[in-house]
Amino acid sequence: MPPKILFVDDELPFEALIKRHFRKEIRAKMLDLIFASNGAEALAKLKAEAPVDLVVTDINMPVMDGLTLLDKINVLDPTLKTVVLSAYGDMKNIRTAMNRGAFDFLNKPIDFQDLEITINRALDQVRQIRENQQKLLSAQTQLIQSEKMSALGQLIAGVAHEINNPVGYITGNIEIAEEYLQDLIDLLNLYQEQFPDPGPEISKKMQDIGLDALVNDMPLLISSMREGTDRICLLSTSLRTFSRSDMSSKVAFNIHDGLDSTLLILKYRLKGKMNRPAIEVIKEYGPLPLVMCYPGQLNQVFMNIIANAIDAIDEFSDEALSNESNEIKEVSNIVKIRTELTADEKGVVIRISDNGPGIPEDVQQHVFDYLFTTKPVGSGTGLGLSISYQIVVEKHGGQLSCVSAPGQGAEFIIEIPLE
Repeated sequence: MPPKILFVDDELPFEALIKRHFRKEIRAKMLDLIFASNGAEALAKLKAEAPVDLVVTDINMPVMDGLTLLDKINVLDPTLKTVVLSAYGDMKNIRTAMNRGAFDFLNKPIDFQDLEITINRALDQVRQIRENQQKLLSAQTQLIQSEKMSALGQLIAGVAHEINNPVGYITGNIEIAEEYLQDLIDLLNLYQEQFPDPGPEISKKMQDIGLDALVNDMPLLISSMREGTDRICLLSTSLRTFSRSDMSSKVAFNIHDGLDSTLLILKYRLKGKMNRPAIEVIKEYGPLPLVMCYPGQLNQVFMNIIANAIDAIDEFSDEALSNESNEIKEVSNIVKIRTELTADEKGVVIRISDNGPGIPEDVQQHVFDYLFTTKPVGSGTGLGLSISYQIVVEKHGGQLSCVSAPGQGAEFIIEIPLE
């Protein structure tokens, strides 16, 4: 994106003069120039055209002068540099402008060689300041991610450990209980063979408790208990898989295990609610080798993207309900996950898509920006996708992109190299 410079001057020929001088740079898209005729108009354009890299402004203008504009720019964006223009001899205003934080000043009539040198110096400073800010934000985000994953990992690992102990007792005792019950049933059958007429009191009790049905149901009861403990064990395993502590180096990891563990943790959010039916998860897993990666961090990426897909479907359903639409009852809610090798077979591709409302193009440009969120205040931090982008791109040398259109759902594409 070329540097964007705002020129502010109330003289009508000024804009044409600037455009004429920088015509080659404008045609080559090396500069993006915008213009305003006074400070108030400039302020409005700064907000509408953000981010602007540099402001070149006259001092004496109607409606809002350059000095007032300079004050407001310092509040609006302290990284933005301002060069002031003034006539020879207007040193009082020039000194005031420099004291208020102007980067430099130029006298009128403009010496275009000086203007070009000043613009280049100012743009270099702006670029350096914003790069430093981005590095700081990146460091802050990584610190937040590290602390978040550490706390989450400890919590989940602790829960999984506490689940394992009682489940271990139950699982071990179910096998013994099954043997005991089978022995009692065998003994009961033997009694029935040896004493076919146990008397009226025992016969009544057998009838009251439905002995035959009880005996037939007992194996099903044990089987159901075993299935329940197996599911708890699976959940515990998934929790441990999801919360894997990443070492200082990458380890071989089954991507499908990470996806499945994430889906199991989010299963409660996939269930149907009053305003929408259950969300169907379609898994199209291709054959993948183990991937050298940081498993815990990749699982966090999967969690952020799948949770966002569920949020999008929920918001779409809430909007349909508020509009008293029955469309939500007729359309299936789907989250689709597809995995495959890249065309050169040197990496894996994970595609996570939903059939929600989609993402407008202007929002797509910012979905991975730090602190950017479209959710209501208190519902989102704007960190999830920004952190995900850092994990995929910076930590793994991969790519993370989004393809969407309003009404067409959204698809997030994660590419991770095998090594």
